[in-house]
Amino acid sequence: MRAHIALGSNVGDRQGNIRSAIEKMQSVSGVRVTKISLVYETQPVGGPPQGMYLNAVVEVECGLSAAELLKQLQCIENELGRTRPGKDFPRTIDLDILLFGDEVIDEPDLKVPHPRMHERAFVLDPLAEIAPDAVHPVLGKTVAELRQTLCRAGPGKSA
Repeated sequence: MRAHIALGSNVGDRQGNIRSAIEKMQSVSGVRVTKISLVYETQPVGGPPQGMYLNAVVEVECGLSAAELLKQLQCIENELGRTRPGKDFPRTIDLDILLFGDEVIDEPDLKVPHPRMHERAFVLDPLAEIAPDAVHPVLGKTVAELRQTLCRAGPGKSA
């Protein structure tokens, strides 16, 4: 199954956190990273005042279920020092499943496609770079189409 995972970091060595998360993903049995976007520097969205984020997206070939993949991603977040003091707080690393093939999953701990991905330039810019033709299974639009129609204040800057 092809999956797309968003990475974000705004605490500590942001670039190193993203690099480490990708390296750890590559070591998960049943997961093979096939594409990596550029890294974009973006403004934080929501939460308390905090520093700029670095964001990227990876594409993986995955032999795991979406729930198993989520569990592995949460282990990577924990290994890299992620804490969860509240919603939209600063973080060493944030790993979100954006798309999992054409599956639609609505469980308490797992929502795929990511419920707000189509509203976020910091997700769509790197995702469109590596998977412009991927289709949002609920909205029926490609990532490139979603990116084109997104109204945004300004694009992220490549880091």
